[in-house]
Amino acid sequence: MIAFLWAQAANGVIGKEGRLPWHLPDDLAFFKQQTLGQLTVMGRKTYLGLPKRPLPGRTNVILTHDPTFSAPGAIVVHSLAELQALAAAHPEQDVLITGGAQVFASLAALPDTLLVTRLAGEFAGDVTMGDLPWEDFELVASREVVMPDPRLTHTFEKWQRRSAKLS
Repeated sequence: MIAFLWAQAANGVIGKEGRLPWHLPDDLAFFKQQTLGQLTVMGRKTYLGLPKRPLPGRTNVILTHDPTFSAPGAIVVHSLAELQALAAAHPEQDVLITGGAQVFASLAALPDTLLVTRLAGEFAGDVTMGDLPWEDFELVASREVVMPDPRLTHTFEKWQRRSAKLS
């Protein structure tokens, strides 16, 4: 499986100053559940915004154009070809692409699964989720979590890429 995994506010915001602009413990638990033991791919900025680096129990993969960037305890790749080679070398692990916006945009053709947490409220931020080809996917699971703060009410959604239709 190759999946995008992210949370976004109703206005498309996914980040603010290198961090999440909300605190949702069950979404963080969901993120951990999905990524443990897997190839967890993120861009340099997303990696540097993590409170703890590298994320324990995962193969942390940093995708960056910066040839001098190093991340002890993580694997640094500089191209889609390097990422694909790494994934091929670890067929027992799923590939979870976790952001940021530039990484999602550059890898939009790859995922067969989208795992999105949609918050009901709008949040201020400086990074938004780009366009995805939603028409190529179908919603296969959805679970709403109602919170005391209505802005934090959220829905976990799982989307699968539609099979190509034979003509």
